Amino acid sequence: MTEPTERPWLNAELPVEERVELLLGEMTLEEKAGLFFQTMIVMGEGGELSEGDSAFGIPSNREYVVERHMNHFNLLGVAPKASDIAAWHNKLQELAASTRLGIPVSISTDPRHSFSDNPGATMFAGPFSQWPEPLGLAATRDAELVERFGDIARQEYTAVGIRVALHPQVDLATEPRWARQLQTFGEDAALAGELGAAYVRGFQGASFGPGSVSTMTKHFPGGGPQKDGEDPHFDYGREQVYPGDNFEHHLLPFEDIFAAGGRQIMPYYGMPVGTQYEEVGFGFNKDVLTGLLRERFGFDGIVCTDWGLVTDQPIMGADFAARAWGVEHLTPAERMVKILDAGADQFGGESETAMLIELVRSGEVSEERLDVSARRLLREKFALGLFENPYVDVAAADAIVGSAEFRAAGEQAQRASIAVLSNDGVLPLRAGLKLYVEGIDSEVAARYGEVVATPQEADAAILRLQAPYEQRATMFENFFHAGSLDFPEEVVAHVAEVAASVPTVVDMFLDRPAVLGPLVDRASAVVANWGANAGALLDVLTGQASATGKLPFDVPRSMAAVEASRADVPFDTADPLFRFGHGLSL
Repeated sequence: MTEPTERPWLNAELPVEERVELLLGEMTLEEKAGLFFQTMIVMGEGGELSEGDSAFGIPSNREYVVERHMNHFNLLGVAPKASDIAAWHNKLQELAASTRLGIPVSISTDPRHSFSDNPGATMFAGPFSQWPEPLGLAATRDAELVERFGDIARQEYTAVGIRVALHPQVDLATEPRWARQLQTFGEDAALAGELGAAYVRGFQGASFGPGSVSTMTKHFPGGGPQKDGEDPHFDYGREQVYPGDNFEHHLLPFEDIFAAGGRQIMPYYGMPVGTQYEEVGFGFNKDVLTGLLRERFGFDGIVCTDWGLVTDQPIMGADFAARAWGVEHLTPAERMVKILDAGADQFGGESETAMLIELVRSGEVSEERLDVSARRLLREKFALGLFENPYVDVAAADAIVGSAEFRAAGEQAQRASIAVLSNDGVLPLRAGLKLYVEGIDSEVAARYGEVVATPQEADAAILRLQAPYEQRATMFENFFHAGSLDFPEEVVAHVAEVAASVPTVVDMFLDRPAVLGPLVDRASAVVANWGANAGALLDVLTGQASATGKLPFDVPRSMAAVEASRADVPFDTADPLFRFGHGLSL
C-alpha cells in the first residue's frame, strides 16, 4: 500500500480542500481531462473486467481507466448476483489503483429498484429489492417511507460499490402526455419537493460521507413542460414551453433538494422557448446553469450534462438527430466549449478526452477553467471516502442486496401505493371466488380464489392493463410512452365484453394519466398501480391489505381537455375525471 508520504493527498487527517489541492497540483492535463467524462461501462462475466461491448461501442475497462484516465462511470446492465457486481467493482478499483495517481473510480447508476412486469426492466433490477416507481412512492404520500426506501437502496448500492445515484427526478408532471412522468413524484410541487428531499436524505444519510450515495437530481430547471408532451431525446420534442408563464413554479422542488443537501444536478435536453433565457438546451445554457443555478441558488456541487450532447452518439443502435438543441450547427469541440462556459462540470455519456485536451492546448479552454470543475469532482471522491477505502466486501454483498427484510419493505410499499379509483361495491373481493384473470400468473391468482378459464365461469374478473401510448418508428422511441392518452377502441371493447359477463376489476399501470372514463363506465372497479406485483395487487383487492394510495396527478376527462391545457401549469385540464389525491378506501 502506498504511504501518505508518497501521496500526501492520502493523509485523511488533512482537510478535504487541502487534499484536493495536493492531488490537483500533481495532475497532468491528461489526468485532469479524464475527470470530466462520465459514460457507460460494462462488467465482464462472473465479476471479471470487461473487454468492452462492440454492439454499444463501449471500450474495455482498461482502455477507459488506464489509457483515457477516466474514473466516473455509469454501470450498464446488471448481473444476477450482487457478489459478481461487487467483485467486478473491486477489480476495477484495483485497476484504477495501478495508475500513476491511483484515483479511485466512482460508479453511478440509473434507478434499479422498480418492480415491472416488463422483462427488460425486471432484468435491470436484478438482485435488488423491488419497489414502486417514484410515481407510486408519491401515491403513498409518505415521506418517511420514501426516506426508508432511499436508506435501503443506499445500503444495496454501497454493498456493490455504486456511489452515485443518477436520480431522483423532481420534474413536475404538468403536461399529461409527457413520456417521463413515471420517474417523477407527480404534478404537485410541494409533494415533489417533500418526497424528493426525503429521497436525498435516505441515499446520502444523516451526514455525507463514506457510507453515502451521492444523488444527482434531475432535470434542472424542471423538465416537465414539454411541447405536446413529446420528449427532447428526439428532435420533435426539443421545445420546452411556458404558455402559462410558469417557469418559476418548476424550480420549487429543487429548492427543497438544495435544502436537503443534494450534491449533484443534471440539466435536461430541452430548450426553453419564449422565456428570458437563451433558446438552447439547458446543458449549454449559461443563463440557467451559471445565472440561475450557481449564482441565484448558490449551488457549488457537480453539474453533469445529460447524455450525448457533444458527439450525437446513437442510443441503443438507433440513429437520431442531435440532442444539442439550439446549437446543432456547432462542431463537437465548439459544443464542449459552450458546455464548460455554461458552468457544467462533466459531459454525460461522452468519452472524448482527446478533444478536451486539444481545446486546452489550443488555448480555447484554459487549464484554470478545468481546475474549477476538477476541484468539485475530486472533492466528491474524497468526501465519499473512496481514497481511504474504495473496495467492498464481496462476501457480504449477496446477504445485503435483496435481503428478505428489504424485499418485504419493497412489497409493503407496493401495496401502499395502489390507488382504488372507482368501486361499485365489488371490492373487496370475497375469499374463494372463482376468478378469471388476464395479466396475472394463474399460480399467484390461485392463492386468492379458484382460477377459471372464461369470464362466463367466473364470479369476478381482474384485468391488468397498461395505459395507452402511440407506437413510434423505433424501439428506443417506444421506451418513451408518448402521444394520445385515449385507449384504442379494441381495448375498451374487450373490457366491455368481459364486464358484460361478470363483475370486472381493471388494474391500470398508470405511467401517464390516461383518459379512464370509458373503462370506469364499464368496469365494476378501476384501480391504479405504478409498479406492483400480482400478489401485492391481490392483497389490496381482497382486503388483506388496506387501500391507501392516492393519485399523484389529475386524471383528465378527455384528450380535448389535455390539448387545451397549458404544459407548464399544474392541474390545468378542465373538469378532470379524478383529482390529485383521489383514492378510495376499502
